[in-house]
Amino acid sequence: MTNPTVLDLAKRLIAQPSITPASGGVFDEMGAMLEPLGFAVTRFISGEAPDGPVENLFAIRKGPAGSRHFAYAGHLDVVPPGQGWQTDPFVPEVRGDLLHGRGAVDMKGSIAAFVSALHKLPADLGTISLIITGDEEGPARFGTVALMDYMAERDIVPDLCLVGEPTSVHRLGDMMKIGRRGSVNMWVTVHGMQGHVAYPHNADNPITKLGKILSEIDALRLDDGTDWFQPSNIEFTDLHVGNPAHNVIPAKAEGRLSIRFNDRHTGESLGAMVREIVEKHGGELKPIISGEPFLTPPGEFSDIIAGAVREVLGIEPELSTSGGTSDARFLAKIMPVVEFGLCNATMHKLDEAVATDDLEKLVQIYALIVERALV
Repeated sequence: MTNPTVLDLAKRLIAQPSITPASGGVFDEMGAMLEPLGFAVTRFISGEAPDGPVENLFAIRKGPAGSRHFAYAGHLDVVPPGQGWQTDPFVPEVRGDLLHGRGAVDMKGSIAAFVSALHKLPADLGTISLIITGDEEGPARFGTVALMDYMAERDIVPDLCLVGEPTSVHRLGDMMKIGRRGSVNMWVTVHGMQGHVAYPHNADNPITKLGKILSEIDALRLDDGTDWFQPSNIEFTDLHVGNPAHNVIPAKAEGRLSIRFNDRHTGESLGAMVREIVEKHGGELKPIISGEPFLTPPGEFSDIIAGAVREVLGIEPELSTSGGTSDARFLAKIMPVVEFGLCNATMHKLDEAVATDDLEKLVQIYALIVERALV
């Protein structure tokens, strides 16, 4: 029986609409791809509304006793396609040398490449697992975190984990991610007393206090960066008063800010720093930590990936911690994690597309990575 091509596998996944949170058909396809390769596939639902339920999949093929364990992590959910596509976003179509469809890059193409690579590897090479969620693009509360709980309950701890996010920038293989900055969002609320603008002594303007708070926060210089991380940055993302009257001092003013931070900080320490400023001016703070920074120092794992890229593509990938967050922030708590995948130029965009040659090359790279990681 002829093995399916990576293009065929990618088309099968793209053809399953799987807007966050993904469930059902796309997981049926995933299981159907893995079970013939000898994987034990487990699917389960986690969480309740409003951030659930979420479907997850864990698949494992055990190698000889004492062999190493290599994990691949990814997500089958996609962002909403939006209006204006040239063709149906969930009807995969090859035009020229590009495969179009929602998820082609982020990240069904990468998953298809990894599954295709498995066809090239002997079944007794070592233990291989796939950690696949249906909620990476959404709140991510009941996705990879729930999969990690499932693994912990069974004492499953891979030696290495490759996350197949689209890390390449200008061409396939030019960048891998060995870490990511942390992320914390903060909501500032200042209460005052409503009153007439002509009688300010009978009111208490919260906008003035909020302005002082934001000005003081904006003056903070968190750090100058580290060897592997860029400087942490604070960005204000929303201001809200909701006052329809021009002659009324409002009773409440709100602001929101987001901090992307390196490993000189934690979400908790930044929350405490900002809280001191907010409360000094009579405000209230609600921080929500999306993820802490992590770093997999350059070494064996990144060397294996770089070597595979050099062999297949003839280029040297840059080691980076740039960009936003991914589910690697969770997985890095239990094992070394590196992210490597397709070019990210069209992810989340209209007419998302991947070069068919990149898919073929990624299969070769993934096969080399797994083979060398398990020896």
